[in-house]
Order: sequence, then C-alpha cells, then structure tokens
Amino acid sequence: MIHQAIQERLLLEQDKPYAAFSAKLIPTVDPERIIGVRVPVLREMAKKLHKWDDIPSFLSALPHSYFEENQLHALLLSIRQDFEPLMAKIDSFLPFVDNWATCDLLSPKIHPRDFPAFLKHIQTWLGSDHEYTIRFGVGMMMQYFLDDAFDVQFLEWVVALRSDAYYVNMMIAWFFATALVKQYDASLPYLEQNQLSPWTHNKAIQKAIESRRISPKTKSYLRSLKR
Repeated sequence: MIHQAIQERLLLEQDKPYAAFSAKLIPTVDPERIIGVRVPVLREMAKKLHKWDDIPSFLSALPHSYFEENQLHALLLSIRQDFEPLMAKIDSFLPFVDNWATCDLLSPKIHPRDFPAFLKHIQTWLGSDHEYTIRFGVGMMMQYFLDDAFDVQFLEWVVALRSDAYYVNMMIAWFFATALVKQYDASLPYLEQNQLSPWTHNKAIQKAIESRRISPKTKSYLRSLKR
C-alpha cells in the first residue's frame, strides 16, 4: 500500500537529532509524531510521488499519522495542477493542518486567470474558526495579492480579523510588514490609526524594521508608531 511505502521511506530518512530540533520549533505537534526528515529530502520525495497513479489514495487518507506525511501532503499540493481540483484537495486537507510549518509549506501555484475564484476561497478561509486555515488564507493574500493584483480592500479583509490565536496574529503581523514594503502608502494608515491589536501592531513594525527593503528614515518613523 502507498501509505506503508511512504512511511517506510520516511523512516529510512530519519534523522533523530533533527527530529528533536524540529519538535522544539513546532510545539503543537506531539514529538512522537515527528520522524525527523529534512525538507529538501521531502521535496525530492514529493517530485517523485506526485507521478504515482495511487497518490490520490494517500491524499485522501486523513488524518495522517506522522508530521512528515503532512509535510509531504503540503508539498504534493504545491506542485502545479488544475485549479478547481486543487481547491477541493486543499479544502479537504486544511482541517488537519495542526502546525505553522505545514501551513506555511503549503504553497499552491495559482495562475492569475484564477485570481477572482481564488479570492473567494481565501475569503472562506479567513472566515474559518480553525487557526491554521485562517493563517493559510492570510498567507495566500500575502503571497499573491500585495503586488500587481493588489487592492486596498485586501488590507481591510486582514485588518478585520480578530483572533486570540498566536499563529494567526503572527501571520497578520507578517502580512502587514510585507505590505509596508510593497504597498507602503496604502498600508501605513492602518498603523497610524491603530487598527490592529497592540501585539500585532508592534510585531508588524518589528518585522518591517528588520527588512532590508525599508529605508532607515522610514524605519525611524515606524519605531515612533509603536504602542
């Protein structure tokens, strides 16, 4: 069975010191579920596995037993494929994402022609009550909609989010820090008018100040906005 074959391959690639290191970075995952396989190895596995005829069986076998199986799942969904089937696969997978690493590794390839439909999916994800589904939605906004496809309403969508979840607020901060780099004039008023929660506001400024793409003069002004 493909599930057994994948698990056996993952166990062959096990690096126990790396597993212990990873467990410290992803505290929401039971250490017993972490085999310890480095991401470059997982990427090579995904490139080969996505060509297997029975890979849909693996993708539908949720929840997976191991953290690395979720990582593989995310990488398989990040290989370019038709839009609508991909959205269905992502919607099936997101409820089982239980950590920031898997959430952020999931990076689907979206063609600009599909942006209008993709935005509808993002709005659904932003309205979820699942921490990592919301984080994923914000991450997709950051990845695809702060450049040529930008619209100021997208800032409104993110600033309207209210959550006590650490990994949601961290992604909101990351989103606004990136917006300050790419869409400074549009995003700055949200900080000047204190529209984010204090923690998220300050974290966004911290991340922006750490960027090499923001001038020293702008960094000085951003520091003055800390709450």
